[in-house]
Amino acid sequence: MTIALTGATGFVGRALLDRAQDSEIVVRALARQPQRPRPLVEWVIGDLFNPPRLDQLMDSAETVVHVAGMVNGTPEEFEACNVTGTLNVIEAARRMGVPRIVFVSSLSAREPELSLYGASKARAEKLVMASGLDWTIVRPPAIYGWRDKEMLDLFKAAKWGLVPMPQREGRASYIHVDDLARLLLRIAPAAPGLNGRIYEPDDGREAGWGHREIAHAIGWAVGRRPAIVHLSPDWLKRVARWGQKLTRGKFKLTPDRAGYMAHPDWVVSPQGRVPAQLWKPAIPTREGLKDTAQWYREQGWL
Repeated sequence: MTIALTGATGFVGRALLDRAQDSEIVVRALARQPQRPRPLVEWVIGDLFNPPRLDQLMDSAETVVHVAGMVNGTPEEFEACNVTGTLNVIEAARRMGVPRIVFVSSLSAREPELSLYGASKARAEKLVMASGLDWTIVRPPAIYGWRDKEMLDLFKAAKWGLVPMPQREGRASYIHVDDLARLLLRIAPAAPGLNGRIYEPDDGREAGWGHREIAHAIGWAVGRRPAIVHLSPDWLKRVARWGQKLTRGKFKLTPDRAGYMAHPDWVVSPQGRVPAQLWKPAIPTREGLKDTAQWYREQGWL
């Protein structure tokens, strides 16, 4: 089969290309800039707002896996990229006769009132559901692994010996990017039982991880036992605002992100679990975190 892929040069997209190559799956991948040749990958240079390039991306594909999205931005940027961009992908798929879409959303879409990002993903989900295509939505929890820059600051903080985390009673689920990529490839082909499903995959840990537990696990991965400071919702937002000012917008924790991080329950729901006969996570989180820390060191990031 041929998969059309958006977001191919991002964290999740690159992992999907790696796993697709291992499985000898042909991918037609969208990128804004020219890329190095890869086996079984046909690059299409364009973006979510270029209809002719989207049509080229979709040509003769059996499925589009829509990964591209914005995690930090203004309300207008979230609306343009996450909502209008998804609509453009759907319209191109319909024009070119692609029957199926797998949409990578976010667990934050469960609580759209908490953040602009989650609200934009929730609106995009509604477009997918109303598309008339065969669809499956995947809502990942926190994703970590090679190439990830979103959780890198937590690894750095653990190495320094002090990890700021949300309130003590909160819990969250996690998933390694390679496990997520395997799931996306597993559900890319149309199959009975996949249409109209919303999956919330994770590492298989029942009830997720407490914030203190995951901070200690990251500390173990970098060879430290860090002190942990739990921040109230108000303090999370204060730190986000200060960090944005001090780094001129480069700080990973934004006020919008602080809004949903403060929520106490980001554990995947039982009704959203992927059936075991379809897919199982293969990477235990402690080992995955240690492997990720080693990769950061090799890149000079940590």
